[in-house]
Amino acid sequence: MAKRSYNKTPIREQDAEVRSHNFKEVVLGYTMEEGNLEANRCLQCKDAPCIQHCPVMIDIPGFIKQIKEGDMDGARKVIARYSNLPAICGRVCPQEKQCEMVCRLGQSKKFEPVAIGKLERLVADWSLDHPEEPADIAHDKGKVAVVGSGPSGLTVAGDLANAGYDVTVFEALSKAGGVLSYGIPEFRLPKTIVQKEIDQISAQGVKIETDAIVGKTITMDEIMSDFDACYIGVGAGTPNFMKIPGTELNGVYASSEYLTRINLMHSYEFPKYDTPIEPAKDVVVIGGGNVAMDCARSARRLGAEKVTVAYRRSVEELPARVEEYHHSVEEGIDYSWLTSPIEYIGDENGQLSGVKCIKMQLGEPDDSGRRRPEPIPGSEFIIPATTAIEAIGQGANHVLLDTFPELATNKWGYIDADEETCATSIPGVFAGGDIVTGAATVILAMGAGKIAAKEIDQYITEKKANTVNN
Repeated sequence: MAKRSYNKTPIREQDAEVRSHNFKEVVLGYTMEEGNLEANRCLQCKDAPCIQHCPVMIDIPGFIKQIKEGDMDGARKVIARYSNLPAICGRVCPQEKQCEMVCRLGQSKKFEPVAIGKLERLVADWSLDHPEEPADIAHDKGKVAVVGSGPSGLTVAGDLANAGYDVTVFEALSKAGGVLSYGIPEFRLPKTIVQKEIDQISAQGVKIETDAIVGKTITMDEIMSDFDACYIGVGAGTPNFMKIPGTELNGVYASSEYLTRINLMHSYEFPKYDTPIEPAKDVVVIGGGNVAMDCARSARRLGAEKVTVAYRRSVEELPARVEEYHHSVEEGIDYSWLTSPIEYIGDENGQLSGVKCIKMQLGEPDDSGRRRPEPIPGSEFIIPATTAIEAIGQGANHVLLDTFPELATNKWGYIDADEETCATSIPGVFAGGDIVTGAATVILAMGAGKIAAKEIDQYITEKKANTVNN
């Protein structure tokens, strides 16, 4: 056997200077030869800790072994048993904090872990280029409504359709995909990839109704009377603001609005799409997560000369993926560490002209385990900006919840659902994803969807059995 490489097989990327001026995908993916080389690094561990640290429990050594043997169809079949969205997950999941973090090869400290996410993407992209005929399944076991077509809803829908259920997905926006379509930029997740994976789920028999706002155009009472069970996966799309003086100025955005205008309304393709974002020379992004990286890198691509990320902690505490942070630095994004905005400053026309900030220092750890940032008196300064984007998290989507008060929620306004079953306070209604956990990752939302699909199947099966026996 060839000597095992210390490091991951390098993956091709667009040059930073070129990509910072376009919205094309940054990471270009492995060739078959590169994928085979990387697959040969896998130790094929018998107890496979990588599986246990995958929220949907993919047989990772199993599909990597198929790549190693040159059997891409076999690799496809292994992944398909666990995931409906592998091309998406291979691109946006934080593998470095999940499966790759516990890779035995990487645990040696001498080697880097296997590039599990990049290999998943290789298989998924091959699969999209070599589509299979969908199985001929009779969808006669019952009717299920799914509210929301994000990663959690799509997972429930796909799994239940494969199990023989008649599934209808209700999506409030004009395009399916939820956060996959409106929240993640093209350069990280091409919309053609999202649409192809949604099309595959539709081909399994899932019906998707867009512009269907549950709580407005259709009520939960109507859904409960027409369907045997319902899954709610509406996400956490209500923007949070710092509520500092000047928030009402022109040029101050919530990250959700900014990214939705870019992704769903195609402002990055102006004038092909007549939905532009006001051009800005100087941009400040507040926050340190992946959404902040997405906003900063998008602003750079839209022509901003200087983009500054203001983060109230240090680089050691940055929650964003390491890969996204490194990409942003290569693209010329600046960082102002230990910095917190305290006021937006505007001109006589109500247009943002600067962000007044204060320097922070790190004190004792807070509930998150990270050291708490504390302001340093007298350290105020101003960062010039005509656009500021707050990427500090999002709250529960209340369009449905406000019209369905019978459904129990917790103190944060999210749906109160059992972690192990996704069951809510109302029989037959299940929920998962960000509307239960708060903003989290795509793969964690999918994990909830996998659980819910099994529980819904069991619920309907038992319900029908009881009806027959009675």
